[in-house]
Amino acid sequence: MRPFLLLLLTGLLGLSHSVSAQLLQSKAAYSRADSLRGTLTPLRTCYDLNYYHLDVKLDVAKKSLSGSNEFRFTATQDFTRLQFDLFANLKVEKVAYEGKEVPFTREANAVFVTFPQPIRKGQRAAFTVFYSGQPTVAENAPWDGGLVFTQDAKGKPWVATACQGVGASIWWPTKDHQADEVDSMLISVSVPKGLKDVSNGRLRKTTPLKGGYTRFDWFVSNPINNYDVAMNVGDYQHFSGGTYAGEKGPLTLDYWVLPENLAKAKKQFADNVPPMLKSMEYWFGPYPFYKDGYKLVDAPHLGMEHQSAVAYGNKYQNGYLGKDRSGTGWGLKWDFIIIHESGHEWFGNNITAKDIADMWIHEAFTTYSEALFVESQFGKDAAQAYIHGQRRNIRNDEPIIGPYGVNKEGSSDMYDKGSNMLNAIRTALNNDEKWRQILRGLGSTFYHQTVTTEQVVAYINQQSGRDFTAVFNQYLRHTGMPTLELRFEQGRTLARWIAEERAFDMPVRVRSKGSNYQFIKPTTTFQPIEVSGLAKDNVEVDTLNYYIGVLVE
Repeated sequence: MRPFLLLLLTGLLGLSHSVSAQLLQSKAAYSRADSLRGTLTPLRTCYDLNYYHLDVKLDVAKKSLSGSNEFRFTATQDFTRLQFDLFANLKVEKVAYEGKEVPFTREANAVFVTFPQPIRKGQRAAFTVFYSGQPTVAENAPWDGGLVFTQDAKGKPWVATACQGVGASIWWPTKDHQADEVDSMLISVSVPKGLKDVSNGRLRKTTPLKGGYTRFDWFVSNPINNYDVAMNVGDYQHFSGGTYAGEKGPLTLDYWVLPENLAKAKKQFADNVPPMLKSMEYWFGPYPFYKDGYKLVDAPHLGMEHQSAVAYGNKYQNGYLGKDRSGTGWGLKWDFIIIHESGHEWFGNNITAKDIADMWIHEAFTTYSEALFVESQFGKDAAQAYIHGQRRNIRNDEPIIGPYGVNKEGSSDMYDKGSNMLNAIRTALNNDEKWRQILRGLGSTFYHQTVTTEQVVAYINQQSGRDFTAVFNQYLRHTGMPTLELRFEQGRTLARWIAEERAFDMPVRVRSKGSNYQFIKPTTTFQPIEVSGLAKDNVEVDTLNYYIGVLVE
């Protein structure tokens, strides 16, 4: 249904624009498999994850995996049946509970386990899934999910995982929903002798095995979302970046790179990581994973925010593969992947959206963090120019918030349009220190938690003392750009917003040319405004800081 027809029907039927957007999304065809993957049914909410032990062996020649994952959990209600997830091309060999095999069935990529007796609410229990097979090979990681199999400059194997969006169950058995993060995790990866595995957290032990394999045990002390769990296998060399004197004390910096990249990495990482950490801690609060440290890991793809093991593939150059996404020049003064993917440690990893439909919480704030980094290095004017430049990537094609319950993201506008939305809210608030405290407060209030759009918006409203709900709704739930209409008639100036969100009421800065900006507070109904010296031929609206249209009559 074309948007203008939908708007016409909306008016005729008396539906709200938010409802109309949901109706538009509901027209998409989603399968039973999508619902099994994206919906929190009682078969998933009946157990709360406490601990995983993923123990997997990689056969590079066959591009296959075999191993197990132990699920330790606390029952949230009485149950005898639960769901975990594993892609159908991987075989579940067996499921063990209290030393015995238990029955299971499969539907699409969901697996249903039946226990011999009820597991009672509050009970702590465990089961282990044994599996094997050839996981999906990613054709264009990190945009499509799976494993990457390639070689380094010397012809040695180089393998990595990247599975955001499609889900971690593409390569290991897990409860594959962002709402339930495991509290801690042991990742054991066995690889052919001569190779190393680098995963999340801290390396606990390296063990030679029979058959020419070596096992690497990595322990993650903090809660971690599924898609962040990573396996990076190659002829890695480790070097330390020392410690960063952060807000919570010394933070260890560790880098794992291929031998041919060692010299380049030492310079690029030293130039970018300490100022990144300084900026992010200033704006967002302490690095969220001091227990697990901070790592950068060479990756055979562009990059990914793997918690405490950030994947790096930007070829040791500034910009985004040597280009400036903003077109302003400011993006060529720093390494995009180091700044952006590390920014996800605060938004995406520390604060995680419960449903992938709310992925804007990850991407809008992290894309905005790029501009905040520019501000910390080069000043606010540079940051404003950078944010304005991000608009060249906005498409206004679909709502930023996707449909819930089917594992579907919204528009890619969650990045640059989301960043511009946040900058507009900062500008409307007109108190930079309060804004900084709001950003830091998000990190502490929702520390290591999964959240919804409603929670984030409610927090910002509460802390700012203003209701920005309609502003968030317009930018997140609709595709249109709000337009400020100014009408000059009979010696009066009238202003209103033209917006799909009928309650849209964002304060905006207006001035007569050459004077200082003044705030006006239009609604979607024409109201008179008072701005000194304002006339039709000299009006200026702050379109640098507001992603809006302007109509002057």
